[in-house]
Amino acid sequence: MQEPTIQSFFDPDTFTVTHIVSDPATARAAIIDSVLDYDPKSGRTSHASADKVVAHVRQAGLKIDWLLETHAHADHLSAAPYLREKLGGKIAIGWHICEVQGVFKKIFNASDMNTEGAEFDHLFDDGERFQIGQVEVRVMHTPGHTPACLTYLMGKDAFVGDTLFMPDYGSARCDFPGGDAAMLYRSIKKVLALPPDTRLHLCHDYPPDGRAPAWVSTVAEQRAGNIHVHDGVTEAQFVSLRTARDKTMAMPMLILPAVQVNVRAGQLPPPEDNGVRYLKIPVNLL
Repeated sequence: MQEPTIQSFFDPDTFTVTHIVSDPATARAAIIDSVLDYDPKSGRTSHASADKVVAHVRQAGLKIDWLLETHAHADHLSAAPYLREKLGGKIAIGWHICEVQGVFKKIFNASDMNTEGAEFDHLFDDGERFQIGQVEVRVMHTPGHTPACLTYLMGKDAFVGDTLFMPDYGSARCDFPGGDAAMLYRSIKKVLALPPDTRLHLCHDYPPDGRAPAWVSTVAEQRAGNIHVHDGVTEAQFVSLRTARDKTMAMPMLILPAVQVNVRAGQLPPPEDNGVRYLKIPVNLL
């Protein structure tokens, strides 16, 4: 099986990692979990992070087939539509995004929002396989953080989204709408049942003081040292720990703008009759 070439970009403002995965034999490529810059104080978007990705793709002579999302993120806005305009490719996510759309359509009273995933170019099934050039990709449904979370498995490389973080930071929170700690535990166990040398490429890193950002670990490292879910931690222990921790955590700074954009496949809400687009802030609802 063809091994992919991987180039990753860390965005320090959102602690997000965007991965460019390419087939060296054909130069076909995918971009996973892109970032649209957004200033919550002014409400302005910009493209510095995405333009770094565009520059690398063009310099490397890559052809983009896929703009992959591991889930509808709550901590950054997706740049997938901008990248599709600049580079081509299909925006894709798991079909359980329809559940997430249904929840947030009600929260934001968004009459324009589709709940059948129509904003995305492709919705993956669990176990579906597709190609990036000669690189075969298998889709694993790994819910728990959200109902729609996916892992993209390419031989010895797996892109796990927010399911796991570096071993010293642990696992994803489960207190967003549709989150479920027991389900996350079972999803993590699916990931950690992969061969020990499988490389896990993460979507975020929140490094403790004194450690540089990192976003690659292995199944063996996670099983030995993940502070939340190393070998020997039972489902009941994990659920108790995860639930208690989630009660202490503040909401992500960008959760309200991010989710209403990301469930639309990265599109901003449609302009109103004055030509301006608005992001809603529900008051005393969440």
